[in-house]
Amino acid sequence: MCKQGNIRRKGGSSLTKEPRVHELVTLKTIAETLNQPGDLTPMLTLVLEKLLELTGLTTGWIFLSDGRPEYVFAADYGLPPALLSEEKQPMQAGRCWCMDRYKDGRLNNAVNIMGCKRLEDAEACRRGDTLGITHHATVPLRSGSRRVGVLNVAAPGKEHFSDEELALLQAVAFQIGGAVERMRLYAAEQRRADLYERLGTFSRLLRIASMTHTDSVQLAEQAVALIAGHFEWTFAAVLERIGDDFIVRASHAHGRLNHELTHLPPEGAAWLRCIGEKQRFANAAGTVASDLAHLANQANPSGLPPLKLADAMAVHVPNAGLSLPWIIVVGSDSERGHFDIESEVLEALGEHFAVALDSASLETNRRELARLDERNRLARDLHDSVCQLLFSLSMTAKGTDSLLAAAGQEMDAARMAVKDMQSLSRQALKEMRELIMQLRPAGLETGLLTALHTYGEKLGLRVSTQLSGVRELPRSIEETLWRIGQEALNNVCKHAGVSAADAYLALDADQAVLRISDSGRGIARLSKRPRHESIGLSIMRERTEALGGRLTVTSSPSKGTVVEAAIPMQTIH
Repeated sequence: MCKQGNIRRKGGSSLTKEPRVHELVTLKTIAETLNQPGDLTPMLTLVLEKLLELTGLTTGWIFLSDGRPEYVFAADYGLPPALLSEEKQPMQAGRCWCMDRYKDGRLNNAVNIMGCKRLEDAEACRRGDTLGITHHATVPLRSGSRRVGVLNVAAPGKEHFSDEELALLQAVAFQIGGAVERMRLYAAEQRRADLYERLGTFSRLLRIASMTHTDSVQLAEQAVALIAGHFEWTFAAVLERIGDDFIVRASHAHGRLNHELTHLPPEGAAWLRCIGEKQRFANAAGTVASDLAHLANQANPSGLPPLKLADAMAVHVPNAGLSLPWIIVVGSDSERGHFDIESEVLEALGEHFAVALDSASLETNRRELARLDERNRLARDLHDSVCQLLFSLSMTAKGTDSLLAAAGQEMDAARMAVKDMQSLSRQALKEMRELIMQLRPAGLETGLLTALHTYGEKLGLRVSTQLSGVRELPRSIEETLWRIGQEALNNVCKHAGVSAADAYLALDADQAVLRISDSGRGIARLSKRPRHESIGLSIMRERTEALGGRLTVTSSPSKGTVVEAAIPMQTIH
Protein backbone atom coordinates (compact mmCIF):
# COMPACT_ATOMS: atom_id res chain seq x y z
CA MET A 1 0.00 0.00 0.00
CA CYS A 2 2.62 2.56 1.08
CA LYS A 3 5.72 3.32 -0.94
CA GLN A 4 8.29 4.70 1.38
CA GLY A 5 12.05 4.74 1.12
CA ASN A 6 15.27 6.64 1.32
CA ILE A 7 15.69 7.30 -2.37
CA ARG A 8 18.31 9.89 -3.28
CA ARG A 9 17.01 13.30 -4.29
CA LYS A 10 17.31 13.79 -8.06
CA GLY A 11 16.03 17.32 -8.24
CA GLY A 12 13.96 20.00 -6.59
CA SER A 13 14.90 22.86 -4.31
CA SER A 14 16.46 22.53 -0.89
CA LEU A 15 15.73 24.44 2.26
CA THR A 16 17.90 27.36 3.31
CA LYS A 17 21.46 26.81 4.51
CA GLU A 18 20.49 28.22 7.90
CA PRO A 19 17.75 25.73 8.86
CA ARG A 20 17.11 27.01 12.37
CA VAL A 21 16.60 30.62 11.29
CA HIS A 22 14.58 29.50 8.32
CA GLU A 23 12.41 27.29 10.51
CA LEU A 24 11.61 30.20 12.84
CA VAL A 25 10.81 32.49 9.92
CA THR A 26 8.56 29.85 8.38
CA LEU A 27 6.68 29.16 11.61
CA LYS A 28 6.25 32.90 12.27
CA THR A 29 4.92 33.49 8.77
CA ILE A 30 2.53 30.53 8.97
CA ALA A 31 1.29 31.62 12.41
CA GLU A 32 0.60 35.15 11.15
CA THR A 33 -1.26 33.74 8.17
CA LEU A 34 -3.37 31.40 10.30
CA ASN A 35 -4.35 34.24 12.62
CA GLN A 36 -5.82 36.33 9.82
CA PRO A 37 -9.63 36.47 9.72
CA GLY A 38 -11.40 34.66 6.92
CA ASP A 39 -13.01 31.44 5.81
CA LEU A 40 -11.30 28.08 6.16
CA THR A 41 -10.56 27.22 2.52
CA PRO A 42 -9.02 30.59 1.52
CA MET A 43 -6.96 30.57 4.72
CA LEU A 44 -5.59 27.07 4.08
CA THR A 45 -4.83 27.95 0.46
CA LEU A 46 -2.85 31.00 1.58
CA VAL A 47 -0.98 28.90 4.16
CA LEU A 48 -0.02 26.42 1.45
CA GLU A 49 1.19 29.24 -0.77
CA LYS A 50 3.39 30.68 2.04
CA LEU A 51 4.68 27.24 3.04
CA LEU A 52 5.67 26.32 -0.50
CA GLU A 53 7.29 29.70 -1.06
CA LEU A 54 9.37 29.42 2.11
CA THR A 55 10.42 25.80 1.57
CA GLY A 56 11.08 25.92 -2.16
CA LEU A 57 8.45 23.23 -2.83
CA THR A 58 5.92 23.60 -5.65
CA THR A 59 2.79 21.61 -4.81
CA GLY A 60 0.65 21.06 -1.73
CA TRP A 61 -2.85 19.98 -0.76
CA ILE A 62 -4.85 19.31 2.39
CA PHE A 63 -7.50 16.70 3.17
CA LEU A 64 -9.72 17.18 6.23
CA SER A 65 -11.54 14.38 8.04
CA ASP A 66 -13.61 14.53 11.24
CA GLY A 67 -13.46 10.80 11.93
CA ARG A 68 -15.99 9.66 9.32
CA PRO A 69 -14.93 7.34 6.49
CA GLU A 70 -15.33 10.23 4.04
CA TYR A 71 -12.83 13.06 3.71
CA VAL A 72 -12.98 16.60 2.32
CA PHE A 73 -10.52 18.01 -0.21
CA ALA A 74 -10.09 21.31 1.63
CA ALA A 75 -7.34 23.30 -0.14
CA ASP A 76 -4.54 23.10 -2.71
CA TYR A 77 -1.83 25.19 -4.32
CA GLY A 78 0.28 24.51 -7.40
CA LEU A 79 -1.40 21.25 -8.44
CA PRO A 80 -0.07 19.80 -11.72
CA PRO A 81 -2.48 19.73 -14.68
CA ALA A 82 -3.06 15.99 -14.25
CA LEU A 83 -4.77 16.64 -10.89
CA LEU A 84 -6.63 19.75 -12.10
CA SER A 85 -8.63 17.90 -14.78
CA GLU A 86 -12.43 17.85 -14.61
CA GLU A 87 -12.53 20.53 -11.91
CA LYS A 88 -10.03 18.65 -9.70
CA GLN A 89 -12.10 15.48 -9.80
CA PRO A 90 -9.05 13.22 -9.13
CA MET A 91 -8.74 14.92 -5.71
CA GLN A 92 -12.42 14.77 -4.72
CA ALA A 93 -12.93 11.06 -4.16
CA GLY A 94 -11.34 7.66 -4.34
CA ARG A 95 -8.72 5.89 -2.26
CA CYS A 96 -5.05 6.76 -1.95
CA TRP A 97 -2.18 5.40 0.11
CA CYS A 98 -1.84 8.38 2.43
CA MET A 99 -5.53 8.47 3.35
CA ASP A 100 -5.61 4.70 3.80
CA ARG A 101 -2.84 4.97 6.38
CA TYR A 102 -4.60 7.91 8.02
CA LYS A 103 -7.90 5.99 8.36
CA ASP A 104 -6.13 2.88 9.63
CA GLY A 105 -4.45 4.89 12.39
CA ARG A 106 -0.96 4.17 11.02
CA LEU A 107 -0.14 7.76 10.12
CA ASN A 108 1.08 9.21 13.40
CA ASN A 109 4.05 11.33 12.29
CA ALA A 110 5.43 12.94 9.17
CA VAL A 111 6.25 10.28 6.56
CA ASN A 112 9.35 10.85 4.46
CA ILE A 113 8.19 9.78 1.00
CA MET A 114 5.03 8.18 -0.33
CA GLY A 115 4.34 7.42 -3.95
CA CYS A 116 1.19 9.26 -5.01
CA LYS A 117 -1.55 6.93 -6.22
CA ARG A 118 -3.62 9.85 -7.52
CA LEU A 119 -0.73 10.97 -9.72
CA GLU A 120 -0.14 7.42 -10.92
CA ASP A 121 -3.84 6.98 -11.79
CA ALA A 122 -3.97 10.38 -13.52
CA GLU A 123 -0.88 9.50 -15.58
CA ALA A 124 -2.32 6.08 -16.47
CA CYS A 125 -5.58 7.72 -17.60
CA ARG A 126 -3.64 10.39 -19.51
CA ARG A 127 -5.38 13.23 -17.71
CA GLY A 128 -2.49 15.64 -18.18
CA ASP A 129 1.06 16.54 -17.29
CA THR A 130 2.29 15.60 -13.80
CA LEU A 131 5.21 18.08 -14.07
CA GLY A 132 7.59 15.36 -12.94
CA ILE A 133 5.97 14.96 -9.51
CA THR A 134 5.79 11.34 -8.39
CA HIS A 135 6.13 11.37 -4.59
CA HIS A 136 5.11 13.54 -1.67
CA ALA A 137 5.65 13.92 2.05
CA THR A 138 2.58 13.22 4.18
CA VAL A 139 2.01 14.82 7.58
CA PRO A 140 -1.00 14.23 9.86
CA LEU A 141 -2.82 17.35 11.05
CA ARG A 142 -3.57 17.29 14.77
CA SER A 143 -5.05 19.44 17.46
CA GLY A 144 -3.89 17.87 20.69
CA SER A 145 -4.92 14.23 20.47
CA ARG A 146 -7.61 14.94 17.88
CA ARG A 147 -6.79 14.13 14.28
CA VAL A 148 -8.23 16.59 11.78
CA GLY A 149 -6.65 15.73 8.44
CA VAL A 150 -3.57 15.30 6.25
CA LEU A 151 -1.05 17.72 4.70
CA ASN A 152 0.79 16.64 1.52
CA VAL A 153 3.65 18.58 -0.13
CA ALA A 154 5.83 17.77 -3.12
CA ALA A 155 8.16 19.10 -5.82
CA PRO A 156 9.26 17.84 -9.26
CA GLY A 157 11.85 15.12 -8.94
CA LYS A 158 11.96 15.33 -5.14
CA GLU A 159 12.04 11.84 -3.69
CA HIS A 160 13.55 12.48 -0.27
CA PHE A 161 12.87 14.81 2.70
CA SER A 162 15.51 15.29 5.37
CA ASP A 163 14.80 14.95 9.07
CA GLU A 164 14.98 18.75 9.42
CA GLU A 165 12.44 19.22 6.63
CA LEU A 166 10.07 16.68 8.18
CA ALA A 167 10.42 18.31 11.60
CA LEU A 168 9.51 21.68 10.09
CA LEU A 169 6.55 20.19 8.26
CA GLN A 170 5.45 18.50 11.49
CA ALA A 171 5.57 21.84 13.35
CA VAL A 172 3.62 23.57 10.58
CA ALA A 173 1.08 20.72 10.62
CA PHE A 174 0.48 21.27 14.35
CA GLN A 175 -0.15 24.95 13.68
CA ILE A 176 -2.56 24.16 10.85
CA GLY A 177 -4.33 21.47 12.89
CA GLY A 178 -4.86 23.86 15.81
CA ALA A 179 -6.18 26.59 13.51
CA VAL A 180 -8.53 24.18 11.75
CA GLU A 181 -9.88 22.97 15.09
CA ARG A 182 -10.37 26.56 16.30
CA MET A 183 -12.26 27.44 13.17
CA ARG A 184 -14.33 24.27 13.44
CA LEU A 185 -15.23 25.10 17.04
CA TYR A 186 -16.13 28.65 16.04
CA ALA A 187 -18.23 27.39 13.11
CA ALA A 188 -19.86 24.84 15.41
CA GLU A 189 -20.80 27.52 17.92
CA GLN A 190 -22.17 29.68 15.13
CA ARG A 191 -24.16 26.71 13.86
CA ARG A 192 -25.40 25.94 17.37
CA ALA A 193 -26.49 29.56 17.88
CA ASP A 194 -28.26 29.59 14.51
CA LEU A 195 -30.06 26.29 15.18
CA TYR A 196 -31.15 27.32 18.66
CA GLU A 197 -32.46 30.61 17.29
CA ARG A 198 -34.49 28.60 14.80
CA LEU A 199 -35.57 26.30 17.62
CA GLY A 200 -36.80 29.30 19.62
CA THR A 201 -38.93 30.47 16.70
CA PHE A 202 -40.21 26.93 16.14
CA SER A 203 -41.13 26.57 19.82
CA ARG A 204 -42.95 29.91 19.95
CA LEU A 205 -45.02 29.21 16.83
CA LEU A 206 -45.76 25.64 17.91
CA ARG A 207 -46.93 26.89 21.30
CA ILE A 208 -49.34 29.25 19.52
CA ALA A 209 -50.50 26.40 17.28
CA SER A 210 -51.19 24.22 20.34
CA MET A 211 -53.79 26.75 21.47
CA THR A 212 -55.81 26.39 18.28
CA HIS A 213 -54.92 22.85 17.11
CA THR A 214 -55.71 20.80 20.19
CA ASP A 215 -55.96 17.53 18.26
CA SER A 216 -52.61 15.72 18.46
CA VAL A 217 -52.64 14.71 14.77
CA GLN A 218 -53.26 18.29 13.68
CA LEU A 219 -50.49 19.42 15.99
CA ALA A 220 -48.14 16.86 14.43
CA GLU A 221 -48.93 18.32 11.00
CA GLN A 222 -48.20 21.80 12.31
CA ALA A 223 -44.89 20.61 13.78
CA VAL A 224 -43.76 19.14 10.45
CA ALA A 225 -44.75 22.33 8.63
CA LEU A 226 -42.73 24.41 11.10
CA ILE A 227 -39.71 22.08 10.87
CA ALA A 228 -39.84 22.40 7.09
CA GLY A 229 -40.12 26.18 7.31
CA HIS A 230 -37.36 26.83 9.86
CA PHE A 231 -34.78 24.09 9.39
CA GLU A 232 -32.81 22.81 6.40
CA TRP A 233 -33.41 19.06 6.54
CA THR A 234 -34.41 17.48 3.24
CA PHE A 235 -36.95 15.20 4.89
CA ALA A 236 -38.91 15.46 8.13
CA ALA A 237 -41.75 13.38 9.53
CA VAL A 238 -43.70 12.84 12.75
CA LEU A 239 -44.69 9.25 13.47
CA GLU A 240 -47.06 7.77 16.02
CA ARG A 241 -46.83 4.23 17.28
CA ILE A 242 -50.11 2.34 17.57
CA GLY A 243 -49.66 -1.24 18.67
CA ASP A 244 -46.87 -2.77 16.60
CA ASP A 245 -47.34 -0.40 13.69
CA PHE A 246 -45.99 3.09 13.07
CA ILE A 247 -48.11 5.68 11.31
CA VAL A 248 -46.52 8.62 9.50
CA ARG A 249 -48.92 11.38 10.53
CA ALA A 250 -47.27 14.05 8.40
CA SER A 251 -44.09 14.36 6.33
CA HIS A 252 -42.14 16.91 4.34
CA ALA A 253 -39.95 16.17 1.34
CA HIS A 254 -38.78 18.07 -1.73
CA GLY A 255 -40.27 21.26 -0.32
CA ARG A 256 -43.77 19.77 -0.13
CA LEU A 257 -45.92 18.72 2.81
CA ASN A 258 -47.76 15.41 2.67
CA HIS A 259 -50.73 14.81 4.99
CA GLU A 260 -51.60 11.34 3.68
CA LEU A 261 -51.23 8.67 6.36
CA THR A 262 -48.58 6.03 5.73
CA HIS A 263 -48.64 2.79 7.74
CA LEU A 264 -45.30 1.11 8.34
CA PRO A 265 -45.47 -2.64 9.04
CA PRO A 266 -43.50 -4.01 12.03
CA GLU A 267 -40.89 -5.73 9.87
CA GLY A 268 -40.02 -2.46 8.15
CA ALA A 269 -39.44 -0.35 11.24
CA ALA A 270 -37.43 -2.37 13.75
CA TRP A 271 -35.09 0.53 14.46
CA LEU A 272 -38.06 2.84 15.11
CA ARG A 273 -39.47 0.37 17.64
CA CYS A 274 -36.09 0.32 19.38
CA ILE A 275 -36.18 4.10 19.68
CA GLY A 276 -39.71 4.05 21.04
CA GLU A 277 -39.10 1.31 23.59
CA LYS A 278 -35.77 2.59 24.90
CA GLN A 279 -37.01 6.18 24.95
CA ARG A 280 -33.67 7.64 24.03
CA PHE A 281 -32.08 9.59 21.22
CA ALA A 282 -30.84 7.41 18.36
CA ASN A 283 -28.02 8.29 16.02
CA ALA A 284 -29.58 7.00 12.84
CA ALA A 285 -26.42 6.99 10.76
CA GLY A 286 -25.12 4.18 8.59
CA THR A 287 -27.60 1.37 8.02
CA VAL A 288 -30.47 3.30 9.54
CA ALA A 289 -29.96 6.09 7.01
CA SER A 290 -30.95 3.70 4.22
CA ASP A 291 -33.96 2.55 6.26
CA LEU A 292 -34.99 6.15 6.77
CA ALA A 293 -34.57 6.84 3.06
CA HIS A 294 -36.98 3.95 2.43
CA LEU A 295 -39.39 5.45 4.97
CA ALA A 296 -39.06 8.88 3.36
CA ASN A 297 -39.87 7.47 -0.05
CA GLN A 298 -42.89 5.61 1.33
CA ALA A 299 -44.16 8.85 2.88
CA ASN A 300 -43.14 10.87 -0.18
CA PRO A 301 -46.00 12.23 -2.32
CA SER A 302 -46.37 10.23 -5.51
CA GLY A 303 -44.71 11.59 -8.60
CA LEU A 304 -41.72 13.09 -6.79
CA PRO A 305 -38.16 11.75 -7.27
CA PRO A 306 -36.93 9.33 -4.61
CA LEU A 307 -34.86 10.62 -1.73
CA LYS A 308 -31.32 9.42 -1.07
CA LEU A 309 -30.48 10.38 2.49
CA ALA A 310 -26.84 10.56 3.58
CA ASP A 311 -27.48 11.85 7.09
CA ALA A 312 -30.43 10.66 9.16
CA MET A 313 -31.55 11.16 12.74
CA ALA A 314 -34.49 10.08 14.86
CA VAL A 315 -35.61 11.07 18.34
CA HIS A 316 -38.24 9.70 20.68
CA VAL A 317 -40.57 12.41 21.99
CA PRO A 318 -40.72 12.34 25.82
CA ASN A 319 -43.88 10.69 27.10
CA ALA A 320 -45.61 14.00 27.82
CA GLY A 321 -48.33 12.22 29.77
CA LEU A 322 -49.44 10.23 26.74
CA SER A 323 -49.95 6.50 26.61
CA LEU A 324 -48.14 6.06 23.28
CA PRO A 325 -44.83 7.37 21.93
CA TRP A 326 -44.26 9.80 19.12
CA ILE A 327 -41.07 9.84 17.06
CA ILE A 328 -39.59 12.64 14.97
CA VAL A 329 -37.28 11.68 12.11
CA VAL A 330 -35.25 13.97 9.85
CA GLY A 331 -32.74 13.40 7.11
CA SER A 332 -30.55 15.21 4.60
CA ASP A 333 -29.52 14.19 1.12
CA SER A 334 -25.92 15.28 1.76
CA GLU A 335 -23.53 15.28 4.67
CA ARG A 336 -24.15 18.52 6.49
CA GLY A 337 -21.50 18.45 9.21
CA HIS A 338 -22.09 19.44 12.85
CA PHE A 339 -23.98 16.17 13.27
CA ASP A 340 -23.71 16.24 17.06
CA ILE A 341 -25.12 19.76 17.23
CA GLU A 342 -28.02 18.94 14.94
CA SER A 343 -28.84 15.82 16.93
CA GLU A 344 -28.74 17.90 20.12
CA VAL A 345 -31.17 20.40 18.61
CA LEU A 346 -33.40 17.60 17.32
CA GLU A 347 -33.59 16.17 20.82
CA ALA A 348 -34.57 19.59 22.17
CA LEU A 349 -37.10 19.89 19.36
CA GLY A 350 -38.69 16.65 20.52
CA GLU A 351 -38.97 18.04 24.04
CA HIS A 352 -40.66 21.19 22.74
CA PHE A 353 -43.10 19.05 20.77
CA ALA A 354 -43.86 17.10 23.95
CA VAL A 355 -44.60 20.37 25.77
CA ALA A 356 -46.89 21.44 22.92
CA LEU A 357 -48.76 18.13 23.15
CA ASP A 358 -49.16 18.69 26.88
CA SER A 359 -50.41 22.22 26.28
CA ALA A 360 -52.87 21.01 23.66
CA SER A 361 -54.15 18.35 26.06
CA LEU A 362 -54.57 20.93 28.83
CA GLU A 363 -56.36 23.26 26.43
CA THR A 364 -58.69 20.44 25.42
CA ASN A 365 -59.46 19.74 29.08
CA ARG A 366 -60.01 23.44 29.74
CA ARG A 367 -62.47 23.70 26.86
CA GLU A 368 -64.21 20.52 27.95
CA LEU A 369 -64.61 21.88 31.49
CA ALA A 370 -65.92 25.14 30.06
CA ARG A 371 -68.48 23.21 27.99
CA LEU A 372 -69.51 21.18 31.03
CA ASP A 373 -69.90 24.35 33.08
CA GLU A 374 -72.02 25.92 30.37
CA ARG A 375 -74.18 22.83 30.03
CA ASN A 376 -74.64 22.65 33.79
CA ARG A 377 -75.63 26.33 33.82
CA LEU A 378 -78.09 25.76 30.97
CA ALA A 379 -79.52 22.73 32.77
CA ARG A 380 -80.03 24.76 35.96
CA ASP A 381 -81.63 27.62 34.03
CA LEU A 382 -84.01 25.26 32.23
CA HIS A 383 -84.93 23.62 35.52
CA ASP A 384 -85.43 26.90 37.32
CA SER A 385 -87.40 28.64 34.56
CA VAL A 386 -88.97 26.51 31.83
CA CYS A 387 -89.62 23.46 34.01
CA GLN A 388 -91.25 25.58 36.70
CA LEU A 389 -93.46 27.32 34.15
CA LEU A 390 -94.52 23.99 32.63
CA PHE A 391 -95.27 22.66 36.09
CA SER A 392 -97.33 25.76 36.88
CA LEU A 393 -99.18 25.40 33.60
CA SER A 394 -99.97 21.77 34.42
CA MET A 395 -101.32 22.72 37.87
CA THR A 396 -103.36 25.60 36.42
CA ALA A 397 -104.91 23.32 33.82
CA LYS A 398 -105.78 20.81 36.53
CA GLY A 399 -107.46 23.51 38.65
CA THR A 400 -109.33 24.89 35.67
CA ASP A 401 -110.61 21.39 34.89
CA SER A 402 -112.04 21.17 38.43
CA LEU A 403 -113.82 24.52 38.05
CA LEU A 404 -115.29 23.57 34.71
CA ALA A 405 -116.53 20.27 36.12
CA ALA A 406 -118.74 22.18 38.58
CA ALA A 407 -120.12 24.51 35.94
CA GLY A 408 -122.39 22.03 34.19
CA GLN A 409 -122.77 19.97 31.06
CA GLU A 410 -122.40 22.91 28.68
CA MET A 411 -118.70 23.16 29.61
CA ASP A 412 -117.71 19.66 28.41
CA ALA A 413 -115.92 20.96 25.31
CA ALA A 414 -113.89 23.40 27.40
CA ARG A 415 -112.98 20.62 29.80
CA MET A 416 -111.68 18.47 26.96
CA ALA A 417 -109.46 21.34 25.78
CA VAL A 418 -108.10 21.86 29.28
CA LYS A 419 -107.40 18.12 29.62
CA ASP A 420 -105.42 18.28 26.35
CA MET A 421 -103.43 21.23 27.77
CA GLN A 422 -102.74 19.26 30.92
CA SER A 423 -101.58 16.20 28.96
CA LEU A 424 -99.34 18.24 26.68
CA SER A 425 -97.78 20.13 29.59
CA ARG A 426 -97.01 16.85 31.41
CA GLN A 427 -95.43 15.42 28.25
CA ALA A 428 -93.44 18.63 27.72
CA LEU A 429 -92.28 18.55 31.33
CA LYS A 430 -91.16 14.92 30.99
CA GLU A 431 -89.19 15.62 27.80
CA MET A 432 -87.66 18.76 29.32
CA ARG A 433 -86.39 16.73 32.28
CA GLU A 434 -84.91 14.18 29.87
CA LEU A 435 -83.13 16.98 27.99
CA ILE A 436 -81.80 18.39 31.25
CA MET A 437 -80.44 14.97 32.16
CA GLN A 438 -78.69 14.73 28.81
CA LEU A 439 -77.14 18.14 29.35
CA ARG A 440 -76.12 17.30 32.89
CA PRO A 441 -75.65 13.52 33.24
CA ALA A 442 -76.12 13.23 36.98
CA GLY A 443 -74.72 9.92 38.24
CA LEU A 444 -71.99 9.59 35.59
CA GLU A 445 -69.44 10.31 38.28
CA THR A 446 -70.42 6.96 39.88
CA GLY A 447 -69.63 5.08 36.67
CA LEU A 448 -71.03 4.64 33.17
CA LEU A 449 -73.09 1.52 33.90
CA THR A 450 -74.59 3.05 37.07
CA ALA A 451 -75.61 6.14 35.11
CA LEU A 452 -77.21 4.02 32.36
CA HIS A 453 -79.06 1.93 34.97
CA THR A 454 -80.43 5.11 36.59
CA TYR A 455 -81.37 6.57 33.22
CA GLY A 456 -83.18 3.36 32.24
CA GLU A 457 -85.23 3.50 35.46
CA LYS A 458 -86.38 7.03 34.60
CA LEU A 459 -87.54 5.65 31.24
CA GLY A 460 -89.39 2.81 32.96
CA LEU A 461 -86.85 0.15 31.92
CA ARG A 462 -85.16 -2.52 33.98
CA VAL A 463 -81.52 -2.35 32.89
CA SER A 464 -79.27 -5.27 33.82
CA THR A 465 -75.59 -4.29 33.81
CA GLN A 466 -72.38 -6.29 33.47
CA LEU A 467 -68.76 -5.10 33.57
CA SER A 468 -65.68 -6.92 32.21
CA GLY A 469 -62.26 -5.48 33.04
CA VAL A 470 -61.27 -2.58 35.24
CA ARG A 471 -59.72 0.54 33.75
CA GLU A 472 -60.24 4.28 33.99
CA LEU A 473 -62.02 5.59 30.92
CA PRO A 474 -60.83 8.84 29.33
CA ARG A 475 -63.51 11.50 29.66
CA SER A 476 -64.16 11.79 25.93
CA ILE A 477 -64.69 8.01 25.55
CA GLU A 478 -66.90 7.82 28.65
CA GLU A 479 -69.10 10.68 27.51
CA THR A 480 -69.39 9.28 23.98
CA LEU A 481 -70.44 5.86 25.30
CA TRP A 482 -72.88 7.57 27.68
CA ARG A 483 -74.60 9.39 24.79
CA ILE A 484 -74.71 6.23 22.70
CA GLY A 485 -76.14 4.27 25.64
CA GLN A 486 -78.78 6.95 26.20
CA GLU A 487 -79.89 6.87 22.59
CA ALA A 488 -79.95 3.06 22.54
CA LEU A 489 -82.11 2.92 25.73
CA ASN A 490 -84.43 5.58 24.29
CA ASN A 491 -84.91 3.38 21.23
CA VAL A 492 -85.68 0.38 23.45
CA CYS A 493 -88.27 2.42 25.35
CA LYS A 494 -89.93 3.83 22.23
CA HIS A 495 -89.72 0.99 19.71
CA ALA A 496 -88.82 -2.40 21.23
CA GLY A 497 -92.11 -2.98 23.06
CA VAL A 498 -90.33 -4.46 26.11
CA SER A 499 -89.56 -3.12 29.57
CA ALA A 500 -86.06 -4.63 30.02
CA ALA A 501 -82.63 -4.21 28.44
CA ASP A 502 -79.06 -5.37 29.05
CA ALA A 503 -75.97 -3.10 29.21
CA TYR A 504 -72.54 -4.75 28.93
CA LEU A 505 -69.26 -2.81 29.20
CA ALA A 506 -65.89 -4.47 28.38
CA LEU A 507 -62.61 -2.65 29.08
CA ASP A 508 -59.13 -3.82 28.09
CA ALA A 509 -55.82 -2.26 27.10
CA ASP A 510 -56.82 -1.74 23.48
CA GLN A 511 -60.47 -0.71 23.44
CA ALA A 512 -63.71 -0.03 25.29
CA VAL A 513 -66.86 -1.82 24.12
CA LEU A 514 -70.43 -0.92 25.14
CA ARG A 515 -73.28 -3.27 24.13
CA ILE A 516 -76.99 -2.47 24.64
CA SER A 517 -79.33 -5.33 23.80
CA ASP A 518 -83.02 -6.16 24.13
CA SER A 519 -85.37 -9.00 23.19
CA GLY A 520 -88.07 -6.80 21.66
CA ARG A 521 -89.73 -6.62 18.28
CA GLY A 522 -86.51 -5.64 16.48
CA ILE A 523 -86.03 -3.41 13.48
CA ALA A 524 -87.97 -4.67 10.50
CA ARG A 525 -85.76 -3.05 7.87
CA LEU A 526 -82.22 -2.38 9.01
CA SER A 527 -80.35 -0.70 6.18
CA LYS A 528 -76.69 -1.57 5.74
CA ARG A 529 -75.98 1.82 4.20
CA PRO A 530 -75.37 4.60 6.74
CA ARG A 531 -77.03 7.26 4.59
CA HIS A 532 -80.39 5.49 4.99
CA GLU A 533 -80.12 5.16 8.77
CA SER A 534 -82.39 6.94 11.19
CA ILE A 535 -81.16 10.18 12.71
CA GLY A 536 -80.55 8.41 16.05
CA LEU A 537 -78.43 5.65 14.49
CA SER A 538 -76.53 8.18 12.37
CA ILE A 539 -75.68 10.27 15.42
CA MET A 540 -74.47 7.18 17.33
CA ARG A 541 -72.31 6.15 14.37
CA GLU A 542 -70.84 9.65 13.98
CA ARG A 543 -69.98 9.82 17.68
CA THR A 544 -68.22 6.45 17.50
CA GLU A 545 -66.29 7.10 14.30
CA ALA A 546 -65.16 10.52 15.56
CA LEU A 547 -62.98 8.66 18.06
CA GLY A 548 -61.77 6.10 15.54
CA GLY A 549 -64.26 3.43 16.64
CA ARG A 550 -66.96 1.39 14.96
CA LEU A 551 -70.69 0.97 15.57
CA THR A 552 -72.52 -2.24 14.70
CA VAL A 553 -76.28 -2.76 14.90
CA THR A 554 -77.77 -6.23 14.48
CA SER A 555 -81.51 -6.83 14.58
CA SER A 556 -84.21 -9.13 13.29
CA PRO A 557 -88.02 -9.08 13.69
CA SER A 558 -89.23 -10.48 17.04
CA LYS A 559 -85.66 -11.39 18.07
CA GLY A 560 -84.47 -8.09 19.48
CA THR A 561 -81.71 -5.60 18.70
CA VAL A 562 -78.06 -5.30 19.70
CA VAL A 563 -76.21 -1.98 19.48
CA GLU A 564 -72.45 -2.27 20.01
CA ALA A 565 -69.92 0.60 20.06
CA ALA A 566 -66.18 -0.23 20.16
CA ILE A 567 -63.70 2.64 20.63
CA PRO A 568 -59.90 2.12 20.65
CA MET A 569 -58.09 3.56 23.66
CA GLN A 570 -55.04 4.66 21.67
CA THR A 571 -56.97 7.28 19.70
CA ILE A 572 -57.22 9.43 22.81
CA HIS A 573 -54.36 11.80 23.69
